Amino acid sequence: MEKVAIIGLGRVGIPLCLFMDNLGFSVIGIDRDDNVINSLKKKKMPFFEEGCDELISKTKVQFVNDIKYVSNVDYIIITVGTPLLNNIETDLSGVFEVVKSLLNLLKKGHSIILRSTVAPETTTFIKKYIELNTDLIVGKDLSLSFCPERLAENHALEELKTLPQVIGSEDDLSISRSENLFKSFDVKIFHTTYVSAELVKLFNNNARYVNFAIANQFAIIANDFGQNIYEIIGMCNEDYPRGHIFGPGLTAGTCLRKDFGMINERSHGTDVLLSAWKVNEYMPYHIVNNVSHYCDLYRKKISILGYTFKKNTDDTRDTLVPKLIRYVERKVPDTITICEPHLDLMTIQGYPNKSLEEALSNADVVFIAMNHDVFSNAHEICNSVKNGSWVVDIWNCLGRNEFLFQNNT
Repeated sequence: MEKVAIIGLGRVGIPLCLFMDNLGFSVIGIDRDDNVINSLKKKKMPFFEEGCDELISKTKVQFVNDIKYVSNVDYIIITVGTPLLNNIETDLSGVFEVVKSLLNLLKKGHSIILRSTVAPETTTFIKKYIELNTDLIVGKDLSLSFCPERLAENHALEELKTLPQVIGSEDDLSISRSENLFKSFDVKIFHTTYVSAELVKLFNNNARYVNFAIANQFAIIANDFGQNIYEIIGMCNEDYPRGHIFGPGLTAGTCLRKDFGMINERSHGTDVLLSAWKVNEYMPYHIVNNVSHYCDLYRKKISILGYTFKKNTDDTRDTLVPKLIRYVERKVPDTITICEPHLDLMTIQGYPNKSLEEALSNADVVFIAMNHDVFSNAHEICNSVKNGSWVVDIWNCLGRNEFLFQNNT
C-alpha cells in the first residue's frame, strides 16, 4: 500500500485526502492550523463539500499538524494556497515555506507532487532549490511533478474520478512515479512539461474569467444604452450555434479573482487578462451606482442576499460582496442587513445575518448579490418585500429579465 502525505488541508487537500483514502492509499493529512486538524480528528468537515461528510465519518486518514510525518511516506503532495499580493504579484510564500520545511526530511525514493496553482516556472524553481540545498537530484534520487487540480467546488469528489489529469514531469523517474499514482484514479492522463502543466490550470481559469468579464462588459454597455441585457443575451444565445454568452454577475472567488495575476505580473503593459480583471472588479460599483440613479439609498433599509463567492457554497474567499457592501455604505443607508443561509454566523462584516424572511420584511432596497437556489423563488421574494421596494437582481435569479425593478405585489 502506497503511503501519501498531503500538505495543506483546504478545499483541495481535504477532498483529495478522503478520495485517496477511499481508494486504499495510506494517507496522512498535514496542516499547521490546529482548528482544522481538531475538526478533522473529530470527523467533522470544516466546510461543506458534496459527499465529504459521508467519507470523513469512516475515514482512516491520519490528520496531524507536523510536517515531520512525511519522512515515512512514498508521495508528498503539496496543496497549500497561493494568493495574489495587492500589487499583482504571485505570493508563493506558502509553497516556499513548505519546500524549505521539507529540505531536512527529503530522502531517496520520495516523490513530490505540486498540486497548488502556481505561476509559470515555479516547479522549475522548486527543482533547483531542492538540488541546491540538498544532496538529492530530481530524476535520480527523487521525483518531482506538477499535477494541477482543476476541480469545481462542491464537485471535487466527482471530478477527481472523471477529469483528465495533467502531469508535468521532465525526467523518466518523475513521469513513471506520477503516472503510477494517478492511474489509480482511473482517468485519462496527459504528460507534458512543468510549464505547460502550470499553464493548463491558468489558461482554464483565465478563459472562464475573460468570458465572465465579456458578459459583464456587455451588461454595462447595454445599461449605457438603456437596453435590457438579459433579453439581448437570450436572443444572442437561443438557437445560435456560435459564441455562447454568459450572464452577468459578481465574478470572483479564490481562483478566478487572482489567477490572472500569475500570468499578468510578467506583462509590462495592459493585456486582455488585466482588462478582464478591471471589468469584473468594477461590477460592484456599477451595480450600486446604477441603482442610485433610480433610488436614493440615503437613509434606506438595505438587505443584501448572499455573501459567499459562489452559488450554494459556504466559501467566502475573495467574494466581491464585501466590496458591494462598501459601496452601499458610501450612500449612507439607515441599516444594512445580510442574509447568507450557508454561513452559520450571527453577524457578517459587522451586520446582522438574518433569515430570508427577516431580511426582506422591512427592506427598502434588496440586492440579490449571489445566485443561491434559495433566492430563486420570485413569488416568495416579491410577496415578502413591501410594495414600492426596489429589487436588484444582477444574476437574474428571479427570471424576470430585469436588473432592477420596483416591487408591486
